[in-house]
Amino acid sequence: MKISQDVKILIGVGIVTAIIVVVAAFTIGSQPVKTSGQKVLSEAQLKILLRSDMHMTGPKQAKVTVVEFGDFQCPACGVAYQVVKQIKEEYKGKMSFAFREYPLMAHKYGYLSALAVEAASGQGKFWEMYDKLYSNQKEWSESKDALAIFATYAKEIGIDVNKFREDVDSKKYDAKIQADLSDGNQLGVNATPTFFINGKIYSGALTYDNFKSVVESELKSNK
Repeated sequence: MKISQDVKILIGVGIVTAIIVVVAAFTIGSQPVKTSGQKVLSEAQLKILLRSDMHMTGPKQAKVTVVEFGDFQCPACGVAYQVVKQIKEEYKGKMSFAFREYPLMAHKYGYLSALAVEAASGQGKFWEMYDKLYSNQKEWSESKDALAIFATYAKEIGIDVNKFREDVDSKKYDAKIQADLSDGNQLGVNATPTFFINGKIYSGALTYDNFKSVVESELKSNK
């Protein structure tokens, strides 16, 4: 069958178009995926993030500073806790870590657990209670009386249980929790956990490999 000149032209155009589509798809697919970590906070936002009263461990002048906004009853935060624990140990002396309260209304004991850890902080045992709450998250999250369990943790970490319960019941540290929530909202936090690593925001629980990769990258760029 004889093919007309017009048909030949259409076939040629079709082939060229197909090649362009394939090349474009390959090029786009090979580009790195941008994450929320690409967003860097401004100086004004950094002042909101790095409050003087936030709970921090590690050297203040570390090359890498990680700030987490978390909820103690959040399952994803529970998973992140284990990763953070590994990372803190591996980069001990090179990284500082801070935790800020962001209890979610969806969690029955989110706010109560925040009050509990802040009450323990009032007696100098923030990190001890922090470890207790995350290490035993399933136990108290599924209980009918979480405060009673928190009181046993308070006794185990060696603080005055009566004062602890009194401070929780009176919501003594509510202002601190509300301040953290307000700061988190201003910084764009809308889920837990949310991490700020040297001012860059990462939403959701990072895997150990991803977390390590980000920390290594920040250490190299801040030599």
